[in-house]
Amino acid sequence: MQATPSTLGAQTRAEHADRDLVDRIKKSEIYRTYQRAFESATGLPLTLRAAGSFDEPLHGSKHPNAFCAMMTEQNKTCAACLQHQQRMETAAHDKAATLECFAGLSDSAVPVRVGERVVAFLQTGQILLRKPTERRFQTVARELNDIGAPVAPGQKQAYFDTPVVTTQRHQSILQLLAIFAEHLSLVSNQLMVAESASESPTIAKARIFIEEHLGEELSLGQAARAAGMSVYYFCKVFKKEKGLTFTEYLARLRVEAVKTMLLNPHKRISEAAYDAGFQSLSQFNRVFRHFAGESPSNFRDTLHAHSAGTLPGSRLTHAA
Repeated sequence: MQATPSTLGAQTRAEHADRDLVDRIKKSEIYRTYQRAFESATGLPLTLRAAGSFDEPLHGSKHPNAFCAMMTEQNKTCAACLQHQQRMETAAHDKAATLECFAGLSDSAVPVRVGERVVAFLQTGQILLRKPTERRFQTVARELNDIGAPVAPGQKQAYFDTPVVTTQRHQSILQLLAIFAEHLSLVSNQLMVAESASESPTIAKARIFIEEHLGEELSLGQAARAAGMSVYYFCKVFKKEKGLTFTEYLARLRVEAVKTMLLNPHKRISEAAYDAGFQSLSQFNRVFRHFAGESPSNFRDTLHAHSAGTLPGSRLTHAA
């Protein structure tokens, strides 16, 4: 079906909303704390890259690889790096992936989802998965020269100073990122239903009413009355302030409540669903999958696999 101006406009608005959400995550204390801890523990860079971003590789990290930093200063190699980033997004859309760039350095990315949409990638890398050799460097130097970007002074030493990571350590790093990506997916949904700093008193009344009666059967009319507004005006103001309709907001809030309850391994999924206010299991399963991007049972299995440290191995893809 051919895209119309209205559908393209909706897509653009959704992309802007996703970018805004990623910016909020990057500014959150939990992300900044994890980034500092990861970089301090591993010595490797870590960034959260919005899907479709045209930032240079690992932009924003305080631990960039010196060899890569020199390459991004030249337009020819910068273009090659951006192409590498596009391939990385494609490879990492479903699960963690590792790609090798034309210079032989490897980057890894893990997708971060909001519901079924991939909104960002946790990315690390600029590492070597095998020890550098003079022969390999000469090959890289020839390739750089062929694209009009000859090796700069100090770049050879920077190449040989690039961290070499063993397969076992690399797998452990990817597992850490997978756990954190899952956590960020939870945080992103929470941010989408969080109270806005500019929340009006009337919408605050409605929000408090919703939170206090979340486990009950709630209607739009009840929320509007709690805010002291007509249903029509309440819908308009609520969507403007929250960026979500009342139905979307209520569904997200209930899904987040279920996720929190499922941290308890003894809590039954059906029990959590009814406690959060869902009126039927078929409705719950449909809404949960829409906002979480997976079934409740898969979510619980993944959650407790993370806790037990039994995550399956990530997919590794190496391409020249």
